[in-house]
Amino acid sequence: MKTEYLEITAAAGGRKPSVKGVAYSGGKMRLFGWSRPVVVDMAGMSVPETVPLLANHENHTLGRVGVVSAKVEDGHLEISGEIVGEGDLADAIVGQGKAGADWQLSIGAEVEAAELVQEGKRTINGVEHEAPFYHVTKSTLREVSVVAVGADKATHMKVTASLQLKGNSIMEPEKKVEEYPLAAGHRVAAAMGGAQPAATPAPAAPAEAPKNVEAAEPQKPEAPQPTPTPAVDVEAVAQAAVKAERDRVGMIKAVCNGEFPEIEAKAISEGWNKEQVNEAVLAAFRAKQPTADVNITIKKENSMTAKRLEAALSLRAGIDGDTLAKAMGEETVEAAQKDADMPLAGILAECMRLEGMEPPRTFDNAAIKAAFSTVSLPGILSNVANKKLMQAYEAQPIIATKLCTTGDLTDFKENQRFRLTDIGDLKPVGADGEIKDGALSEESAKNQLETYAKKFCLTRKMIINDDLGAFLKVPTAMGNRAARLVDQLFFKRLMANPTCVDGKPLFGRDHKNLLSGANSALSADSLKKAIQTFTDQVDSDGQPINVEPSILLVPTSLKFLAQELTQGTTLIMSGGPDNVVRPAINVLADENLRIVSSPYLSNSKYAGSSEASWYLFGKPGVVDTFEIGYLKGKRTPTVERGDLDFNVLGIWFRVFFDIGIREQDHRGMVKATGSAA
Repeated sequence: MKTEYLEITAAAGGRKPSVKGVAYSGGKMRLFGWSRPVVVDMAGMSVPETVPLLANHENHTLGRVGVVSAKVEDGHLEISGEIVGEGDLADAIVGQGKAGADWQLSIGAEVEAAELVQEGKRTINGVEHEAPFYHVTKSTLREVSVVAVGADKATHMKVTASLQLKGNSIMEPEKKVEEYPLAAGHRVAAAMGGAQPAATPAPAAPAEAPKNVEAAEPQKPEAPQPTPTPAVDVEAVAQAAVKAERDRVGMIKAVCNGEFPEIEAKAISEGWNKEQVNEAVLAAFRAKQPTADVNITIKKENSMTAKRLEAALSLRAGIDGDTLAKAMGEETVEAAQKDADMPLAGILAECMRLEGMEPPRTFDNAAIKAAFSTVSLPGILSNVANKKLMQAYEAQPIIATKLCTTGDLTDFKENQRFRLTDIGDLKPVGADGEIKDGALSEESAKNQLETYAKKFCLTRKMIINDDLGAFLKVPTAMGNRAARLVDQLFFKRLMANPTCVDGKPLFGRDHKNLLSGANSALSADSLKKAIQTFTDQVDSDGQPINVEPSILLVPTSLKFLAQELTQGTTLIMSGGPDNVVRPAINVLADENLRIVSSPYLSNSKYAGSSEASWYLFGKPGVVDTFEIGYLKGKRTPTVERGDLDFNVLGIWFRVFFDIGIREQDHRGMVKATGSAA
């Protein structure tokens, strides 16, 4: 990796020291807040024409010590510019360099896109980097800072300031008087260590009496003595130069007024006069006036928020980024990606900072209690647990939802579920044009909600061990359990053959929806009989309901037989000695029955279970079968946080689900016992 030094040279006319160096070598950096090393891709960095030179990333007026231009060369970032600051920070930078100290550089960039490279190697900036590390693929350079110890070990600069004065009528043109270390912002005389001695005039040759000269010969006049050269007051010259430059810089800043930093930096570095500055500012001001085309740039918010913490913890928990983006916004999820590996202790500390608390250096019981006393932390954890529960709930297949309709109940009392049905056929209109009255009747069923719940705890031990996985296993398991609960309630009710509101069993002779005996075992003939029984159902007026079965529900032991009976294009019959010939076509395939199999039907833990029984169901929404009732439309389980328990070093969460499942209309179902019993 390339290294560089920073050279500061005060040019003629009192101009400010110029600087150059390497701000970033293109390698890995260890940065605060990032759990892995960071590599900034120079190919994806947007570099402005000029950027501020700061001291130690201090973003305030006094922290700005200069202005530099930057460019990318061979995978590293080079800078050049001037130190224009006049204060303690600028003095310290050049002053310590005067004493032989080396400095390093650091960049300040706005990260717009980054990804975590977890495996293998990746070549960036011409160098091969081994995972794991963060690859910042898109960024904008905002500033370059002088620091004592940089994140990039390869950056390096050394202050080697010198003072040069141009010649005048006294000294020879372009003559270099002497080099002195120069501290930026100091008066030149102080930097030089005081005034230099005045120039010493050349001594006159001593007059001697002429020798061997005749007395009559007139004496030649004495040669005139040279006029003494005035002494040069170097300190006064330097002070005047510094004052002139300060006045010029002050004029430039007053004209630019902080609105045109690029013009200000260029005018200072190139020695512009007032006329040049006024002309440039006037042109820039005119260019800034609004036109018909308006370009609005929205700066992305990168500060830490509770929403961003929740997104980071959700990513770490394995929640899909696209799913999160739909709920929380793409910018939030993108900003949270670099925090996805933040430990639980870090999450707690950030929540404390969000509410104005300073996290302690050691994370003890008091710190954990303080973090849980915040508003944001319990909400973040419960939201993440809820997302994980929902992920598991939605991933678990639920058979009952394929067979039942859904409904909303307002309370936990037994609710009457009414259906309006018409009575009487349409009648012909008589000669007098009178239309006969029709009638409506109500048919009712019932449903009732129950609450099913469980609690779990995020303990102090989990936090200290950074064991997020152990914590999230509980809501994951509860999500699976909640999904299975729906099927458990449905099949328990179905196989119990409950008594309907009319006082008759759901499946029986009174409802004409039960096949029993040896001939009810699943076969082509019994299935045809069951389909006929289903379609022969009538309404309260004795008229056919004209609804066909849609689903064939079987235990797992009959799944493949059901598929053979309903999905094959031909049906081959074999059997008795008479070799009865049957048509080589499967008429059952035209019924388009959907095969649904469930292990609950044959599970011995459920009363009425059987490996031989099977069912026909109508299509939910066309005819009522069973109803899955929810409280006020809440169709999924809920996670809530509880209060801190004095007896437990942690925080409790609870999962609850309000649900009720009841039969509605016997005409939407037919059962075959499959045996003589």
